[in-house]
Amino acid sequence: MTTPRDVLTPDALALLQAVAQTGSFAAAAREIGLVPSAVTYRIRHIEDALDVLLFDRSSRQARLTDAGAELLREGGRLLQEIDAVANRVRRVATGWESQLTIAVDTVVSCATVMELAQAFFELAPTTRLRLRDESLSGTLEAVTSGQADLAIGVSHEPTTPGLQTLPLGELEFVFAVAPHHPLAREKEPISDVVRQKHRAIAVADTVQQGAGATVGLLAGQDVLTVPSMAAKLDAQLRGLGGGFVPEPMARPSIERGTLVVKQVQRTPRITRMSYSWRNSSPPGRALQWWLQQLESPATRQALLHRHRFPA
Repeated sequence: MTTPRDVLTPDALALLQAVAQTGSFAAAAREIGLVPSAVTYRIRHIEDALDVLLFDRSSRQARLTDAGAELLREGGRLLQEIDAVANRVRRVATGWESQLTIAVDTVVSCATVMELAQAFFELAPTTRLRLRDESLSGTLEAVTSGQADLAIGVSHEPTTPGLQTLPLGELEFVFAVAPHHPLAREKEPISDVVRQKHRAIAVADTVQQGAGATVGLLAGQDVLTVPSMAAKLDAQLRGLGGGFVPEPMARPSIERGTLVVKQVQRTPRITRMSYSWRNSSPPGRALQWWLQQLESPATRQALLHRHRFPA
């Protein structure tokens, strides 16, 4: 018994397109080099397998039925995807990955990542690039779980076999509040008891498995959780709470006086950041390119320290 899978081939979909575009079986036959009876037979074969009428034959012109129009829309999409797959396969044969996914922690400079992406596309525009915003342990999980090929801004030491990790640099965090926030007027160093009375702003850990990490929060403290470090900075600028933010990200606001750094009764927080990737032998050319950029001390410095934010 003929099934839909048997008849919905690329050639059959191209035949349906030809009939729809020319308006008749005879014209389609001339276009693709077949006799009209062969076209009629093949269309009927498809209709029988699907148990639907694809063309209205009540007039001299072959008009699509609603079912035929739907099949033609989906068929066109499938033909495009087939062409795209063929192109990606050819690209893989050259050593370039069809897609490279990079997990980027939200403490990393978005502007620098985009500059790297721009340079990458100028070199290899056929490789599709996907950037994922991640935070805390979710950044590492993206690469350990296979959802990303490279993670930039890892703050947790990888323990998963099959990963390679290199240092990105150190990132200093400072406790900051808006000048109109009550903690801005507190004597320093601010104790945990005093901090606990005020709302903290925290970035949500994007980890999918297990409990997310929390950094700098106190037991029983009111917390506003936001999706990114940029959102955390915005919330603190508005006086919605206080918290630790990367000094390079907060520096412009500190210099303008829209954020105030306060000393707290905690050890200064300096985090060693790194980047990790799945160990493949050999890595694809796209991943190799990104790893080569990360070998540059200037690039690593920019990723952690060169931020651009609106006033």
